[in-house]
Amino acid sequence: MISPSSIDQIFETARVEEVIGDFVQLKKAGSNFKGLSPFSDERSPSFMVSPVKQIWKDFSTGKGGTAVSFLMEHEHFTYPEALRYLAKKYNIEIEETVQSDEQKEKANEKESLYLVSEFASTYFQNVMHKTDQGKAIGLGYFKERGFTEETIKKFDLGYSLNEWQAFTDEALKQGYNIDYLAKTGLTIVKEDKRFDRFKGRVMFPIKSMSGRVLGFGGRILIADKKAAKYVNSPESEIYYKSKVLYGIHLAKQSIAKEDNCYLVEGYTDVIQFHQTGIHNVVSSSGTALTSEQIRLINRLTKNITVLFDGDAAGMRASLRGIDLILEQGMNVRVCTFPEGEDPDSFAKQNTLEELATYLNENAKDFIQFKASVLFEESKNDPIKKADTVRDIVQSISKIPDRIKTEIYIQECARIMDISEEVLFSTLAQMTKKEGQEESKKAKTEQKAFEVIRHEEPPEEIDVQYLLERKIIELLLLYGDKTEDFEDLVLKENEKGELGLEPVIQQARVFEKIFLDLQDDEMEFGNSHFKTLYYTIIDRLNQDADFDLKTFVNSVDQNMAREITTILMEDERYSLDNWKRMNIFPKEKDTTIAQLVSETILSLRCFLIDQKVKGFQQETLQNKIDTNRNILEEVKDYSGLKMLLSRKLSRVL
Repeated sequence: MISPSSIDQIFETARVEEVIGDFVQLKKAGSNFKGLSPFSDERSPSFMVSPVKQIWKDFSTGKGGTAVSFLMEHEHFTYPEALRYLAKKYNIEIEETVQSDEQKEKANEKESLYLVSEFASTYFQNVMHKTDQGKAIGLGYFKERGFTEETIKKFDLGYSLNEWQAFTDEALKQGYNIDYLAKTGLTIVKEDKRFDRFKGRVMFPIKSMSGRVLGFGGRILIADKKAAKYVNSPESEIYYKSKVLYGIHLAKQSIAKEDNCYLVEGYTDVIQFHQTGIHNVVSSSGTALTSEQIRLINRLTKNITVLFDGDAAGMRASLRGIDLILEQGMNVRVCTFPEGEDPDSFAKQNTLEELATYLNENAKDFIQFKASVLFEESKNDPIKKADTVRDIVQSISKIPDRIKTEIYIQECARIMDISEEVLFSTLAQMTKKEGQEESKKAKTEQKAFEVIRHEEPPEEIDVQYLLERKIIELLLLYGDKTEDFEDLVLKENEKGELGLEPVIQQARVFEKIFLDLQDDEMEFGNSHFKTLYYTIIDRLNQDADFDLKTFVNSVDQNMAREITTILMEDERYSLDNWKRMNIFPKEKDTTIAQLVSETILSLRCFLIDQKVKGFQQETLQNKIDTNRNILEEVKDYSGLKMLLSRKLSRVL
C-alpha cells in the first residue's frame, strides 16, 4: 500500500488542470478552464475545471471531483492506481507499506487483467532484449524497419517466443491466474491444453490514453499462409477495440498543442512518424474507424487529417470513415502519398522538414479529395458521375453546421461543374426524410409536454434544500475566514424602552454559522448536507489552516462529488461567456458577512414558518382548551419571526 506521507505529497503536487489537460482540450474561461465533456457526446462545452479550487465539474453528467476522482472516472483507475499514475507524472517516489493477504484478495477482476497485461508487456520486452531468439528475430525485425533503440523502448515493443507455452508457463510460474490469462486472450485454453496466442510474433502493446496496457497486436514474421499476418487481443473487460486508438497516450499532448490529429492505419505508421518527429498521430489499429474513436480525438482537437497510401481501392473503402468524422462536427482533411508509398515508408525516407512540408502542401479538404478520387472513375460515364455527385452531397449532409454545409455545396458545384440549385435540391431530398422523422418526434414530445403541463402542477421549489446547500457552500469557501458581522440586539434606551441596536461582532464564518443555527436548535433536513455540515465544522474546529483542496481529497468519493457539485455551480455562468455580453455577476467574496447573515436568517425564518404551520395543524386537530400551550408557542415563534425579519431587512 502507498504510505500516507506519499499520498500527501501527491495531493500537494498534482494540479487538476494539468492532469485533465492530458485528456481534454481545455480553454481559458476567466479564472477557470472549460472544455468538451469526456463523459458524453456534446458540441458545446459543459466541462469546467477550477485551478483555484483544484476541482472539476461536468455539468452534462453531474460528475465532478478532484484530479484523483477524474482518473478514477475517466480511466477507471482504482484509488491506488490513480495515485501511482500521478506519482509517475510528477516524478514522486512512492513509499510502500506492507499489503496484507486480505487486501491482496480484494483486488477485483479488472485490476487483475491490467496486472496480467502489464506483466505480459514487460515479459515480451525482456524476451526481445535478453534472449538469443528475441534479439535475432524480434529486435532484428524492428531494426530492419529502421526503428532506433530509443523508439523501440518508447513504444515498449517486444517479441513472443516461437514456442507453444513459453509465455503461459512463465506467467503461471510468477503466480498469475490462468483465468485472467485466458480472459485477456494472452493464453488460449482448450479443454486441458494451454498455448500462447501470440507465439512467434513481434508485439505492439495497445495502451489507453493514460498509458495502461489494454491489449496487444502481434505480427507474424514467418511465411505461413494459414496464419493471419496480424493478430489482436480479443475484446475483454479492459480492451474494447472500437474505443481505443494506437499511440494516443504518446500523441495526446501534441494533438492538443498542434490542434490537429493525423490518422493513419497501422502500428508502424504511427511509430515511424514519431521517430521522424511528428507526434500528433494515432492509428485505428487496422480496424474500421468508429464514432467512439473519433470522440477520443474530438476531446483534444476539432481537426483531423486522414493519411492514405497510394492504394486507390483502399482509399475508396476508407472514405466511409470521413462521413463518421463529419457527423461529429469535425474538420477533415485528407493527404495521400505517392503510389507505392505509405506513411511508414514515406516518413522513413524523408527528414522532419520534408515530411512536414509534404503534409502541409498535399493535405486537401475532404470534398476536394473525394471529388478527385471518385471523379477519375466516372468522368466519361454520365451515370457514374451522377452517382459521384450524390455520394459527395451525402457526405455534406452529415455536417451539422449549416454555414459549412452551404460553403461545401458551393465548392462541390465548382469542382463537379454543376449548378448549386441542383445540389441544394438534392441535399434537401436527402434530409427531408430525416427532417420529417425529427418533426414527428418533436410533435410527440410537444404533445407529451402539453399533457404534463395541464395535468401536473408545477414543481415546487425546495427552499430549505437550497438554503442548506448555500450554507455548505459558504462553509467550504469562507469557513476559515474572519469577518465583521453586524447584528441587531435588544438594548434599553435612556427612557427605559427596549429597541434593536446594531452591534459589530468579529467572528470566523464557521463559528457564526454554527452558533446561529444552535440558537434555535435547528437541524438540517437533508441527510447528505447534515453529514457534510458536521464533517466540515469538525475539520474547521480541528485545523487552524483549513485547506479546501486537502479537505476534498480526504473525504470519500461520494462526499467529494457532492462538494464539487456545490462549489462549481456558481462557476457555471462562465460557460456561457456572460462577460462578452457585458453581464458581470457580482463577486460573492466582497460581501461574505452579508451573504452569511442573509442565508442564516432566511433559513431560520423558513424553519420558524414550518414550525408555526405544524402548530396550526395540531390546533385544528385538537380541542381548543387543550391548546393553550401550543398557542403560547406560536406567539413566541411569531415574535421571533418578526425579530428575524427586521434583522434580515437590515442585512438586505
